[in-house]
Amino acid sequence: QNISGEHGLDSNGVYNGTSELQLERMSVYFNEASGNKYVPRAVL
Repeated sequence: QNISGEHGLDSNGVYNGTSELQLERMSVYFNEASGNKYVPRAVL
């Protein structure tokens, strides 16, 4: 949850940030699912 919050995601995986750059680089750690939700690529 810490990582999600740092990337502008709420607990449901919806992006709530304000940075275009942050959103562009979201795919490094997250995959986009249906409904503009993001899920982690892997759990470390």
